[in-house]
Amino acid sequence: MTTTPLDPTEDEGMLDSLTIGRRIRQLRTERGFTLDSLGAALGRAPSQISVIENGKRELKLGEVQRLARILGVSLDELMSQEPPSKRAALEIALERAQRGPLYASLPLPSLPVRKSLSDEAIETILALHDELQRLHRERAATPEEARRVNTELRRSMRQRNNYFPELEAAAKTLLDAVGHAGGPLSQRVASDLASHLGFTLHYVGDLPTSTRSVTDLKNGRIYLPVGQASGSDARTTLLQALASHVLGVTEPRDYADFLRQRVETNYLAAALLVPEHSAVEFLQAAKEKRELSVEDLRDAFAVSYETAAHRFTNLATEHLGIPVHFLKVHESGTISKAYENDRVLFPTDALGAVEGQLVCRNWSARRVFDIADRFSPYHQYTDKPTGTYWCTSRIQSTPRGEFSVSVGTPFAHVKWFRGRDTTNRSTSTCPDEGCCRRPPAGLASRWEQHSFPSARLNSSLLAAMPAGVFPGVDSTEVYEFLDAHAPQE
Repeated sequence: MTTTPLDPTEDEGMLDSLTIGRRIRQLRTERGFTLDSLGAALGRAPSQISVIENGKRELKLGEVQRLARILGVSLDELMSQEPPSKRAALEIALERAQRGPLYASLPLPSLPVRKSLSDEAIETILALHDELQRLHRERAATPEEARRVNTELRRSMRQRNNYFPELEAAAKTLLDAVGHAGGPLSQRVASDLASHLGFTLHYVGDLPTSTRSVTDLKNGRIYLPVGQASGSDARTTLLQALASHVLGVTEPRDYADFLRQRVETNYLAAALLVPEHSAVEFLQAAKEKRELSVEDLRDAFAVSYETAAHRFTNLATEHLGIPVHFLKVHESGTISKAYENDRVLFPTDALGAVEGQLVCRNWSARRVFDIADRFSPYHQYTDKPTGTYWCTSRIQSTPRGEFSVSVGTPFAHVKWFRGRDTTNRSTSTCPDEGCCRRPPAGLASRWEQHSFPSARLNSSLLAAMPAGVFPGVDSTEVYEFLDAHAPQE
């Protein structure tokens, strides 16, 4: 039988009280004492003895010594942490479970531990409690679990070349419904999509800080911020809200479900901004001229460079036959987003996750930060362990710092791209530490014994996903907001 482990935050004294209380009850029964007679001997009311035996009051040392004398046992025997019997161990575990945060979160009454409650019944209750705890731990999505499911999601995206035909079809159906013939999606057409789906738009200045938008399904309203953050696109925020509705997104069951929902929602929103048919025609024409360029795709559809780069990875392999990789890297050198189907070797942790890993200093995704010209794209050939790759990179500034966004392809396919004539070239042997992670010998000899850097931790990497809510969103704040803005009935 597995008993419920003690919550490490529980007061150590409470554990003593539960165990000592059960031992006092057993000794009292064995010695023939009633609650009244033991209470009289101790100078306490019978009700006080019952409270002590149930572990609901901590004893003072003097009381423990007097009880030991009355019951004819040593002080060490009375204070032993070992439950006096199997039944006592079960009762202690059940009491402990009911005092824990999981049981308190359930709409269940307290279960009195009586003699009529069999050992089998207690064992069943404890087994159910343990299973609930296991499920909650899984749904909490620890950083390790999050990395595992993210790795699996990236693998499945690679298998399908990051192309979702069902989402492309859904985007086409929506655009056809509002008569969008192609080209850039205007804000007016985005609003028409909202109307087509039964929503009115409301721009407010008090949107909950934990949200990008709030959808009122009851009243058919979508609330959006009055002003957009620097570098953001008002159309994208609206289209993501509409995509969530079209896809029937609900509260995620677990972290894998949450990541899948996010990928599909972002994909559908991008497919609305850069429709497949128009984009493929544009890209195929550029390939025939050997002038493929992420910048041109960006300009043709009036989207951000990152959206154009993402959309290029959706369509390049499926429609152009070009394997690619994508990287979004923070100025610190850590990977924020990544995708590949061209066998490029990303840095990974032991679980195969790439997010949060440091990119080689010799890759274009890092080299671009050292380029003064931020207007022109940066192109580079890099000789890597799996072959030579060509990459195009750009810097984008956000409230969270600067990021490089890069799209790359193996050398055999660079002939289709503008920028293939670059003279920028580098060599990377990462993950070999001798490539860029180990400091030069002379520098290391001067400083390795005379320095102690303090690392900056990204708290979001350590945060667990809350169970039963939308991750990172304050539900109370959202509901209060909806109450304040809902139309009066």
